Amino acid sequence: MDFELSEERQMLKDTADRMIREQYPIETRHAATGSEDGFNREIWAQFCELGLVGALIGPDHGGFGGTGEDVALVFEALGRGIVVEPFLPTLLASIPLAAHGQSELIEAAMEGRMLLAFAQTEPDAYYTPTHVETQAERAGDHWELTGAKAVVVNGATADLIVVTARTSGGPTDEAGLGCFVVTPGSPGVEITGHKSIDGPHVAEIHLTKAQAEPLGTPGSDWPLIERTLAAGTLAVSAEAIGAMEAAKDQTLAYLKDRKQFGKPIGANQVLQHRMVDLVMELEQARSAVMLAANTLEADRLTRETNISAAKNLVGRAGRLVAEEAIQMHGGVAMTWEWPLPHFAKRIVMIDHLFGDTDHHLARFAELTRETADV
Repeated sequence: MDFELSEERQMLKDTADRMIREQYPIETRHAATGSEDGFNREIWAQFCELGLVGALIGPDHGGFGGTGEDVALVFEALGRGIVVEPFLPTLLASIPLAAHGQSELIEAAMEGRMLLAFAQTEPDAYYTPTHVETQAERAGDHWELTGAKAVVVNGATADLIVVTARTSGGPTDEAGLGCFVVTPGSPGVEITGHKSIDGPHVAEIHLTKAQAEPLGTPGSDWPLIERTLAAGTLAVSAEAIGAMEAAKDQTLAYLKDRKQFGKPIGANQVLQHRMVDLVMELEQARSAVMLAANTLEADRLTRETNISAAKNLVGRAGRLVAEEAIQMHGGVAMTWEWPLPHFAKRIVMIDHLFGDTDHHLARFAELTRETADV
């Protein structure tokens, strides 16, 4: 496997790192999460102008990326600043839109003229992606959706929401699932936004015979939804790698600067050993994410197996990095003003997005059995 970035991707990485380093200090993030929108629209426009959103979109729809490597590269950079601007919902919504030829909507989102959201998770679904109780029914010449969606990232600020709903089958069946477009503010759409514990804003959405536009043939979109969720899982896994790297760097700097009894506390061999363990776990998780990124366009079993392996390792390593970084900082790491606790919260909460460590361990075992049967 070639680990070297192409010239174009290296330029993209350098651009993202420089902007986040120079224009996205923790104070900027605090101001964004404390605002009504939950992000800074001016900074979002800058990200769009620099091409970071375009890197998530394939060339057929106006972008210049869209591969697993592009997604991982962008989100790892975002993780180093725990950026709260709506990259994740834009990525998730753009995949079904692209699959059904909605290039104009994607280009509007890529240029910052439209905000997208993707509503998949439901209150009773836990981590089961096929658990969709929201019903889609034909009503004359249009479709209507009735149901509830939970923890929709940036759902309260979106101009357009891609909603998964069921046209037939039981609550957890793969068959009968479809993607529909819903416009916030239309009759039957009730959206309640709130701030999550780690900063980003999310929304609860209640639909009551809300008019919706189907994407493609209603009821046949499960493979597309699964592929969308795989891309989202890769994205947050890469974001966690960036956040862990930032937490590691902050901890290492603290061990060098903080002095006790006339010498840096990093001279303590026990702390050195703990730091080495932290770095080893981080690098192992990074390798798993790289493999998942390189196989995002592979066949289903290869893609899903590597995605679950990466998410499991990221969850395990993330908890270790978050806990060790806080412990090696001491009491200062529990203060709001210090950047580290905000990174730690985001790392831990990422474990609960798209399925936690235990969920993906069980899923990895199941997928491995399927591979053996093939």
